[in-house]
Amino acid sequence: MFSIEHEFDATVITLVDDRSGALTEDITVCAFDDCVTVEQYDPRREDTIRITFTMEQIRDLAAALDLPEGVYRVRTAKAASPD
Repeated sequence: MFSIEHEFDATVITLVDDRSGALTEDITVCAFDDCVTVEQYDPRREDTIRITFTMEQIRDLAAALDLPEGVYRVRTAKAASPD
């Protein structure tokens, strides 16, 4: 289960572990203009762990989800120069 909220400066997606058995803490994904953060509370440390991705890292992650094992570089289209 998940929720989506549009806040002033970010879109916030919360992923809720609602399966049966041992549950994990919710994961919160915040998409800002210049970065994406992923947060999860760690009860062992009694602290929230945050990972920050640049937009380029998110682009690379999205591309990597459908590729086989290997090392890759995403090539961006070069801007067209005026005639």
